[in-house]
This record gives sequence, C-alpha cells and structure tokens, in this order.
Amino acid sequence: MVDKLSAEQREVGKENYYEAVGSYYDVNRRDFLRGIISASAVSGAGLGAAYFGYGKVNDPVRVAVIGTGDEGNVLIGGCNPEYVDVKAICDIRPFSQFRAFNGDWSSPAALGRRPGLINIAGYKNEAEARRNVKVYDGSNGGIMACLDDPDIEAVIIALPLWLHAPVAAQAMERGLHVLTEKLMAHNVAQCKVMARMSAELEDKAGNPIHLATGHQRHYNVKYDNAVNLIRWGLLGQLHHIRAQWHRGNLPGADSWSMPIPGGEKMKNGKMFDRIAKDLEYRRKQLADAPAEDVERLRMEVAQWEAWDADKNVDPSKFGYEQFTLQDKIFTSMEELHRWRLFDRTGAGLMAELGSHQLDAVSIFLSSLRDDGKKVHPLSVHAVGGRHIMPLDREVGDHVYCMFEFPGPDYSETFDVGYYDRVEMYPNPDQQNYGPVAGYDTDPNKKVVVTYSSINGNGFGGWGEVVMGTKGTLILDKETDVLLYRNSDTSSKVGVSKNAGGGYALDTSASGDFAAPTAKAADAGPVSRGYREEIEDWAYCIRNPSPENKVRCYPAVAMGDAVIAMTTNVALKNANSGKGGYMKFEEDWFEVDNDATPDGSKIADAEAFMKKPVA
Repeated sequence: MVDKLSAEQREVGKENYYEAVGSYYDVNRRDFLRGIISASAVSGAGLGAAYFGYGKVNDPVRVAVIGTGDEGNVLIGGCNPEYVDVKAICDIRPFSQFRAFNGDWSSPAALGRRPGLINIAGYKNEAEARRNVKVYDGSNGGIMACLDDPDIEAVIIALPLWLHAPVAAQAMERGLHVLTEKLMAHNVAQCKVMARMSAELEDKAGNPIHLATGHQRHYNVKYDNAVNLIRWGLLGQLHHIRAQWHRGNLPGADSWSMPIPGGEKMKNGKMFDRIAKDLEYRRKQLADAPAEDVERLRMEVAQWEAWDADKNVDPSKFGYEQFTLQDKIFTSMEELHRWRLFDRTGAGLMAELGSHQLDAVSIFLSSLRDDGKKVHPLSVHAVGGRHIMPLDREVGDHVYCMFEFPGPDYSETFDVGYYDRVEMYPNPDQQNYGPVAGYDTDPNKKVVVTYSSINGNGFGGWGEVVMGTKGTLILDKETDVLLYRNSDTSSKVGVSKNAGGGYALDTSASGDFAAPTAKAADAGPVSRGYREEIEDWAYCIRNPSPENKVRCYPAVAMGDAVIAMTTNVALKNANSGKGGYMKFEEDWFEVDNDATPDGSKIADAEAFMKKPVA
C-alpha cells in the first residue's frame, strides 16, 4: 500500500502514528501504556489481555485442531499453553501432521509463522509430543472420532472452506465450543444455521456455546489503536477507504496451486513430480552439508518425505471428487490440495482475502456508531475473472470492487475540520460546527470503499488506506501504521486541542513527547491477532457470563460472509452479461431471517450439516 512513499516519508508516518497513540492514551487512559510496558518487562507475555479486556484462565481449555495445513499451523502458532492445551490434531495428510508437530521448515519466515507444537508446548521431541497429543487421521476414525474424544472441550477448525459448517455443526451438537477459520462457511445459509445453533445449544456444563470466527484483525493491536484514533476524530469525517491485496502469483508459480503429491500429467502426456524432485535435491544437499547446516537440512528432508507420503492418501474416501472443466479432468487429489481454486470446495479471492479487509472496513466505520452495531454496505459494483491464469481453476485471479457504505452521523462535538461560511455549513451555532448528518438523514452521505485483489503483480502488497477530511491513516500488511495530516506525507505532527474540545493533527504541536511511550509499549514482535483471538475465546469459555463474548461472534462473522458471497454473485453476473451491480438487503444480515444473497437454502444447509464428516 505504501510503495510510493520514500523511506523518510514512511518514518514520518510511523512517528506521527506513535505520537498520536501516545497522546490518545495520555488524554484518555493516562497510565495504560505505562502499565503495558511494565507488564511486558516483568512477564514477557502478550498484550492481548490488557488491550482487549480479557483475563487469564486457571485451567487451559482442552482443544483439538482439526485441519493442520497452512492456516491450521499458523493457528497452532497462536496457541498459548496458558490458555489452551492442544490435546489432539486431526488431518489426513502426513505433511500436515509433520508440520503440526515440527513446524514448517520450508523457510525461516515459514518457521516463524508455523513453529509447531514441539516449540509451542515445550516438548523435548516429536515422540514426547505424540504421547501427549493424539493424532486422528483416516486410519482411526478421523474427524468424527476426534469430535467424540471425551478429553476435548473445544475445536479449532482450519479445514477447506466447504467443511467449516458441517464440522462446526457436529462439534456444537456434542457441546463443543468452536473457533473456525474464515470464511465462516461456504454459503450464507450455512452461516445462519451455525449462528442459530450456537445460540440454542449448550456445552457439556450447561453453558452457552462460544462460536468464534478467525477474522483476526479484531484482535490486532494496530487496528485497535487505529479505531481509537478514528473515534477520537483525528481523521475527521471519513469519506473514502482504499484496500487491496496484490500478490505476484503467476502461472507455474502460484501459492494456491501447490505441487501434487505423486506428480501430475503435463499437457504433453508426461508425468512431472515436483515434490519428488525437490526431495531428491535436498537429500543430495544433506549428504554434502557442512555441520552447521545438517540439522536444518535434516528437518527439510523429513518434511519433504512427509509431503511425498501424501500420495498414499486417497482423497475420494474423504469427500473429494474427480470432475471435468471444459474437457479437462481434475482428480480428487487436485481438489484436496488445490481446494481454493474450485467452487465446490472454496469461494475465491473474496472469501480468502477480501473478507478480511472488508471486515476491517466495517470495524473502522462501525467505530463511529453509538449503538455498537456492525455497519453493512449499501451496494457493490464488481468485475473480475481469470485474467492471467490458464484453465486450472474455476475461481477468478482478479477482483475489482467498489462498495458504498452509509456515512455515520457525527455529533455536535465531533470536529470534522471544515466550515463553509457562505453556506454556513454544517452548523454555525457550535464551536466544532457539528453535528454532521449521516446517511440516515442525508442519503448523499456515503463512504465509498474501493477494493482490488489481483495476481500477477504484488506491487503495494496488502493493506488499507483510510481517508478523512483531516487526515490519512495507512495500515500496511497488518504490521505497520502510518498517519499523516491530510495528504502531507513529509511533516511531523502532534495532537492539539481546539476551542471546541476536539482534537486534530497539528504541525505546530509536534514535540515527540508522547511517541516514546507508545513505541515502548509496541516493542517486540508484531502480533497479527491469532494468539489474542484464541486467548479471548478460551477466556470466554472459562468465564461464561453473558457479558463475555468473542469479538468476531456469529452475527459479525456472518456479515463478513454476506459481503463476500454477495460480491461473488455480482462477479458472476458481470461475467454473464447481467452487470456487476448489486444492492445489499438487510434481511441477508439477520440471523433469524432465511433470506440469502447467494441462493443458498436453510433446509439444504441443515441437511448437509447433519451428515457425518469423513
């Protein structure tokens, strides 16, 4: 998002952000950041409990992680043993099981994201880990046996999207709490059934079921601070948000089209086995390796051997199918390993990537409401398709969207940063010239959000740019936040208070007095929110009072799914000549209303979710 900014401009933006955050807490919660610094120095613990208001638990929740692929292993990396005790994992793939215990040795960055249970729980080796963590796979009953394990209280689901709803339903029927990866489910009807079940069912102790969905920006401290600055009025009246997720995936080098174990037939009829070739290469490297590289290469060889062993799994026994697209045959092995590419098992870019960022947009805009409700979009205009990839998928590789959201109402004390003396607009009788009408009063007042998710060029990466009448806030790759006064990317700013009691970014107020404290509180590895979402979920399970509920509870997660699925319908309409414009209906966002944007039916969802999962 910030590739056009120089290193100096980036540094200015970071300093402005820390100055504003420090000032915010100095005014609103004077000792909060100092407490954060003190707690971190003493314990080295995560900051989630302090920032998001949950406490510690005396008895870690006993969980099973169902699905230990890429995202499942990221979630394992977020499992703090003080909150959750991973008692079981469930996956049909040897490759996934290996990484669940040992971490991902494909690169140092991958190992940082997916450190494995041995590292997380402090086991001496894999043998000790397996004595404490049961492995369910195709040989011992798999998912259903895992759900029936009497030692399990809750499950973390990171399976392919088409399995989220049935596994969550089967778990809740057994009184288990659920944290499922995004998207909540494969269609909106399934989301509504899940939400209703969580409201109606109880756990084994008679307490409410906690159903959480992994939209982790709800637990990202950077996003929480951004919300505080927006609510404080430093950006003024919000009117435009830009968001994107651009990746450099290309034909033959696509992270969603990983190699097939056992090889695959090329167009010329010959077989090509990328995994076997990579394994042979690593074995040769290990044979001639210097002492300092032996352990790393030994783990790489073991990981690639586990990946190669996936060829012995028969996906057709677990619901995956062979099918044909325009005379091209796709095997069940392809559907298992490349599930994101196909409509039956995935839902494309909007489900996997766009849902996160539209969730962030809703977080920003909802923060300006007084009723605590999630803001829903009014309309979407979407285009996209398979623009660069060959016929190896059903889903598109490019998506471009424009959403209209209702503009919020601004109170008479909210400083929007402008006043027209001729039109006497917005209000001459108040020091801050408020109130400024929102969409409910003036239908012209909207916030337009532009979103693009593309392959083929990763320029700009991913993130969000929030624009207001007083300032610009950039959230870059979930880890950096930059803040500027209007479009001025060169000036350092502080925060000043005006005569009407509002706050604004001010070049004359720059003094770096607040930034050091905010920086110190933000020291250490940046958390993207995975650890915190799991900790809060565990806290709510152990403290079942009505006021304790996860941030991404069913109605919120379902709203994200409605946005993603409606956009997918708009994309299909655009590609069939019907036009890509759709209006959102409030009925779609209501849990107890059967209406859906994607044509999915409650009865069909209920029938599908009642079936045992292989």
